[in-house]
Amino acid sequence: MTDLFKKIKEVTELDGIAGYEHHVRDFLRQKIRPLVDHVETDGLGGIFGIKESKAENAPRILVAAHMDEVGFMVSHINDNGSLAVVEIGGWNPLVVSSQRFTLYTREGKAIPLISGSVPPHFLRHSGGSSSLPKVENIIFDAGFTDKAEALSYGLAPGDIIVPQSETILTANQKNIISKAWDNRYGVLMVTELLEALKDHELNNTLIAGANVQEEVGLRGAHVSTTKFDPELFFAVDCSPAGDINGDQGAIGGGTLLRFYDPGHIMLKNMRDFLLTTAEEAGIKFQYYCAKGGTDAGAAHLKNHGVPSTTIGVCARYIHSHQSLYAMDDFLEAQAYLQAIIKKLDRSTVDLIKNY
Repeated sequence: MTDLFKKIKEVTELDGIAGYEHHVRDFLRQKIRPLVDHVETDGLGGIFGIKESKAENAPRILVAAHMDEVGFMVSHINDNGSLAVVEIGGWNPLVVSSQRFTLYTREGKAIPLISGSVPPHFLRHSGGSSSLPKVENIIFDAGFTDKAEALSYGLAPGDIIVPQSETILTANQKNIISKAWDNRYGVLMVTELLEALKDHELNNTLIAGANVQEEVGLRGAHVSTTKFDPELFFAVDCSPAGDINGDQGAIGGGTLLRFYDPGHIMLKNMRDFLLTTAEEAGIKFQYYCAKGGTDAGAAHLKNHGVPSTTIGVCARYIHSHQSLYAMDDFLEAQAYLQAIIKKLDRSTVDLIKNY
């Protein structure tokens, strides 16, 4: 078991959906506090370590992961003890049924449960086929006899439900299968970056940490970008790999040069800087035209405009219990992020911002 796999296993097996990121925040606080000058949180619960620069007129650089993963929240307890839910973050209904989850009560009690499905025996009247259910119509079942018993265990509307999954290595020892690489990838990127730079004097003030509530509309990025007022913003986030289906984004293909998504277009000067840095550092990268968004989409519109980008990797089958991704891609992305941060002095940032 490699050191990197141990770190990935630790961070991906943490549980935390939007609004309930406290387990991940506690992990981050413990890891980054010895590595920075001070730690700050914003009003929604984002957490960031600040590494001050001694350079005159040092630019402020914000590097942000997001702590939340996709999950569910109890909307109603039915009379028979089963649970109705609302999705927190985007789910494909094909991957929800008959899976194991953990429900957390208000007191923090962990309750095992499964998502319901319809056995083929009950479909014979319809020729053995079933229509695709809506996520909000899928029942969750903890095995309670009735509503009264569920209530007696402390369940209530608003309780959170998180995928239950073990992080494992693939047979070739190159890839990992786990939940929540979107975006515990970013959380680990931040801790590894700060560890690598702890004894390094930077020509920028580095603000590195993680936002809350990205999966429900990039909410935390609005708050942290306003609070810390950076000159440049770097999201660190995981994107879907389409290599199995003949689409873009291949695991093992290196980090992503994410030049477009529906909420963000990379600026020319940022693109030139990123390409030059990748070439100089010998970084393995792939071009990526995204279909979804990251916190860069929110950050770049704050404070009169903040040049932004995403330093990412891709993984197969994200927003499910089991995503699959390459450890080497993480190493490429980490080397890339370190090279970027080390280059960002006043003249380089001014060049990126020169229109």
